[in-house]
Amino acid sequence: MTTFVDRVELHVAAGSGGHGCASVHREKFKPLGGPDGGNGGRGGDVILTVDQSITTLLEYHHSPHRKATNGKPGEGGNRSGKDGQDLVLPVPDGTVVLDKAGNVLADLIGHGTSYVAAQGGRGGLGNAALASARRKAPGFALLGEPGDLQDIVLELKTVADVALVGYPSAGKSSLISVLSAAKPKIADYPFTTLVPNLGVVTAGSTVYTIADVPGLIPGASQGKGLGLEFLRHVERCSVLVHVLDTATLESDRDPVTDLDIIEAELREYGGLDNRPRIVVMNKIDVPDGKDLAEMVRPDLEARGYRVFEVSAVAHMGLKELSFALAELVAGARAAKPKEEATRIVIRPKAVDDAGFTVTPEESGGEPLFRVRGEKPERWVRQTDFNNDEAVGYLADRLNRLGVEEALMKAGARAGDGVAIGPEDNAVVFDWEPTMMSGAEMLGRRGEDHRFEAPRPAAQRRRDKDAERDEASREYDDFEPF
Repeated sequence: MTTFVDRVELHVAAGSGGHGCASVHREKFKPLGGPDGGNGGRGGDVILTVDQSITTLLEYHHSPHRKATNGKPGEGGNRSGKDGQDLVLPVPDGTVVLDKAGNVLADLIGHGTSYVAAQGGRGGLGNAALASARRKAPGFALLGEPGDLQDIVLELKTVADVALVGYPSAGKSSLISVLSAAKPKIADYPFTTLVPNLGVVTAGSTVYTIADVPGLIPGASQGKGLGLEFLRHVERCSVLVHVLDTATLESDRDPVTDLDIIEAELREYGGLDNRPRIVVMNKIDVPDGKDLAEMVRPDLEARGYRVFEVSAVAHMGLKELSFALAELVAGARAAKPKEEATRIVIRPKAVDDAGFTVTPEESGGEPLFRVRGEKPERWVRQTDFNNDEAVGYLADRLNRLGVEEALMKAGARAGDGVAIGPEDNAVVFDWEPTMMSGAEMLGRRGEDHRFEAPRPAAQRRRDKDAERDEASREYDDFEPF
């Protein structure tokens, strides 16, 4: 059964905002007390937060679909809906968040570091918030925005100071078990280590972490063995330690050849050339291993490597090795640039920035003008198109924003198609320029006289009003005998 997972695909959905409420205050002797519809609640966010107690992404491997709660709709009596609850997902330290294309969205390092993976939708305004001097009793409310839907990839890169790399069965697990309190699986067959192991080492006043990476073989950078799956765990390490087996039973292997092959795989993977290296020749407690180590040591030192002869079983040479690693780690930490407090950068919008664009296109040989912008698209999402007054309110807002003027400058004429939003999710309508707007265009609540084809319910009310007026005229014209 899988117990360690360092890469998962996660499907997150933020909560949708609650709809606003269209309500009129009513009480005895005060049948029309004004609008009192409350606003809808905000949808919950999906937030990734680093938790030091989490070491694997296994939980998200088994349940990759996560959703925050929706906001509650508003109610009458100026009661706003409850906000949706944020969904906080704990992730291990060193988790990298990527999109489907492989672009890095966030690199989460340090306890408490967080990233909003999906933003919750805004709640819709109730008719009490939409009331104005011109529109005293709106017969509509705004809809809540849908929450974001995101498909993201989480990759775990181990946060350690030192990484042990080498062939399978070179003794890396044995070495980390005697240098630290880690208890990895140790056996006399290849690929005993299937997951990275972390240990904490104290050498004098320096405390550092050491990682045991699963064994590498030729072609690891191309996906052979376990290399490509776990090579990412050495990216954050400051020091690389080559663990060479001086007592291998394979006749075609020797420490120098093993070192050359592992170095070639690290170069092929890329990004590790500037890491300091140390060579550790393990298993010198074996007589043949001690002789081989003494034979190849001059060649390795001639290449510029610091070489240590150790035995994890006999605990030989470990103290010198731990202090040498502490020295390199301390130097790497001192060379890092000092972290500065995050600066708050304010970027005001340009004076001539309208916040939207109008792009001429063609659709089926007919002209089409596409409007893109945060405000127009959000207003469209929050509009109830079954309510004529709500659609008229949208037309007024777009007109005040300057969309109608921009369409005219772009060459749009009456009857041309206008699309607001992206190609896969846009609202398309035939444009009819109307520069006049305001209270003089409004009729009964929920209606707008600018629309020649109102919704059926509004048309039925108009027919009933016409019948009532006709009956009233007939009664006035009636003369008794």
